[in-house]
Amino acid sequence: MPAETPSNYQGTVLQVAVPSPLRRVFDYLPLSNKQALPGTRVKVSFGRQQLIGIVVSVSSGSSLEKKKLKPILAALDSESLLDDSLFQLLIWASNYYQHPVGEVFATALPSKLRNGVALRDSTRVWTGTEPSPQQGELLGRAAKQKALLDFIRAEKEVTDHEVRQAGFSSQLLKQLELKQLVTEKSRAGAAEPAFEPASKVTKFEIELNEEQLSSVTEISEALDSYTCFLLDGITGSGKTEVYMRVMQEQLAKGLQCLVLVPEIGLTPQTVSRFQQRFSCKVASLHSGLNETERLTAWKQARDGSAGIVIGTRSAVFTPLANPGLIVIDEEHDSSFKQQDGFRYSARDLAVIRAREENICIILGSATPSLESLHNARSKKFVHLQLTQRTGSKQNCGMEIIDVANETLQEGFSEQLLYRIRKHIERKNQVLVFINRRGFAPILNCQTCGWICECENCVTQFTVHSNPPSIRCHHCGTAARLPRACPQCKSKDLNTIGIGTQRIETFLQSQFASTPVIRIDRDSTRRKDSLQKMLDQVNKGAPCILLGTQMLAKGHHFPNITLVAILDADSGLFSADFRGQEHMGQTIVQVAGRAGRADRAGEVLIQSRHGSHETLQTLANDAYSKFSEQQLQERSSAQLPPFFHLCLLRAEASQMQPALQFLEQLAKMCAGFSQHNSLPIEQLGPLPAPMEKRAGKYRVQLLLKAEKRGNLQALLSQLCIELDTMKLPRSVRFSIDVDPQDLV
Repeated sequence: MPAETPSNYQGTVLQVAVPSPLRRVFDYLPLSNKQALPGTRVKVSFGRQQLIGIVVSVSSGSSLEKKKLKPILAALDSESLLDDSLFQLLIWASNYYQHPVGEVFATALPSKLRNGVALRDSTRVWTGTEPSPQQGELLGRAAKQKALLDFIRAEKEVTDHEVRQAGFSSQLLKQLELKQLVTEKSRAGAAEPAFEPASKVTKFEIELNEEQLSSVTEISEALDSYTCFLLDGITGSGKTEVYMRVMQEQLAKGLQCLVLVPEIGLTPQTVSRFQQRFSCKVASLHSGLNETERLTAWKQARDGSAGIVIGTRSAVFTPLANPGLIVIDEEHDSSFKQQDGFRYSARDLAVIRAREENICIILGSATPSLESLHNARSKKFVHLQLTQRTGSKQNCGMEIIDVANETLQEGFSEQLLYRIRKHIERKNQVLVFINRRGFAPILNCQTCGWICECENCVTQFTVHSNPPSIRCHHCGTAARLPRACPQCKSKDLNTIGIGTQRIETFLQSQFASTPVIRIDRDSTRRKDSLQKMLDQVNKGAPCILLGTQMLAKGHHFPNITLVAILDADSGLFSADFRGQEHMGQTIVQVAGRAGRADRAGEVLIQSRHGSHETLQTLANDAYSKFSEQQLQERSSAQLPPFFHLCLLRAEASQMQPALQFLEQLAKMCAGFSQHNSLPIEQLGPLPAPMEKRAGKYRVQLLLKAEKRGNLQALLSQLCIELDTMKLPRSVRFSIDVDPQDLV
């Protein structure tokens, strides 16, 4: 080993990513000459804690003196948990999203592995020690012990079960162990074998229309290398069938397919659909699984025994033994962006991963995000379009009901109630959509004007009727429904606005003989409650399905012929620049639930701004026209996807410390930009549109640049400074690259 110098250590050093807020790796000494491999877990002493870290690299020296280097406490793996391309993706993600690499690796692993559980279930086995001259004296006349020892040596390794099967008792085994003639050790379990590829994997086939066939053909011709396809298909156009045909080709080659869906509620039905279609094992990964189920599915994907892996956002980090295809369904959905901690976009990382793996990726949506449409325009993605519904499904017309001068009954116009009644009389089903759960969004005093607000957030409490309570939908605070105004003691309290619970009560009174099925986060908290409701709807009997965004995508309701959208105006005047895009996507997605079988469907949109250009475009033209208008507005305003954003946010129990901290960062950013000639615009620091949330005042600084590289250069310098700064204890700080939520 090279000689040491006073300033640094020359020798084998493990660089370990430890789950901590610091954006760097830490140097440790190996336990022995046997080096831990990159991608393996090690237990280390970190301050006063013992943590599980990931070896990022093995170095030939350290900038620290040897006496300052600690040896690792244990090496937990003999093989890397992650393949090279996934390993590199996580390093890239840490750098791009400016997040501590140790926390990035921790996010990618199931919690049991993060806590040190062995990758393979181990089995206790017994082996014989080396024969010695004292063996005869130790055994003496113990013939049964000698017979057991001969059996163990002949078999090399035996389990407790094999010992009993051979007719020996555990007491004999214990006696040999006491005489040090046998030793116990653990044997790691074997990985499950990879799934068997088949020339024909599907159990049944559906005839493709011309557009579907063209899309499948074009994707199939590019399967041997990286290409990103944007499959832009209206609802009911058969995007899932296109996915399945392409998956069939890859599964037949023994290659695995990773499918990401935005909502946990969509995972079970997607798994069921693929299980009916394909004969290989389908593994699912989402937050609804317990820790053991999640680890099992993760290992099935890593070992290659699962041909199809389906999951929500975090499943993008699942290792695959033989990757062949990635599919992102509903790619526009904001659920693919993590909103706290490691703020990554699963959709964007999936594209980077496909490029690293050199495999195809399909982004599918009826309402593609403006970012994906811009990438298709720029020829980074291949744009495939499905403009016709499959089979007997009929395209639905949209109609706007202008209620600006009407008096509504619990949010319903007379015309809308009449149309609902007509569809129910024809033995059809109706979907009523409003993106507001609870009974009413506001509780106020008719005497003094007091409004019931959450003390932890700058927002009103939502009134719930079952059970009677007030709840904050931002921080989760709940309390009993007040009986009197806390200011003037008046009992004349009134609710303003409508939510799903209030609408449910109204519809039950208007349509007493028709079941009203409410589906929102309140009604589906119990396990399997959502599936039971969906099963009731799918029986086909007339009913009114009432719900929020949980119903906006992915569900197939063949008997729904009318979709009624209440309060469609909420996104028109949003504080977030993405408000109109999200509103348009929601309306189109909800509208797609109607007319999905052989019955004609219609969509009614209630609005107090019926002549608004955005609503008129959605009602009278295709989503493509709406998205074209949105892209033009974004380009004029120098907003994504034409410019790139990063949101720096500080939170504190008082406004001033958060504001002062961001003012300090703003000066640093301005100095970096000027010194390096980086054309970066700063907006703020200013209070966030929702100034207070969960008891914390929120201040934000928005950075904007035309070139992504300039923004990354600035952030990299800023993070180096942040790691050397002593941050105020009272302030919580976050960096959000490519933010989806500015509110």
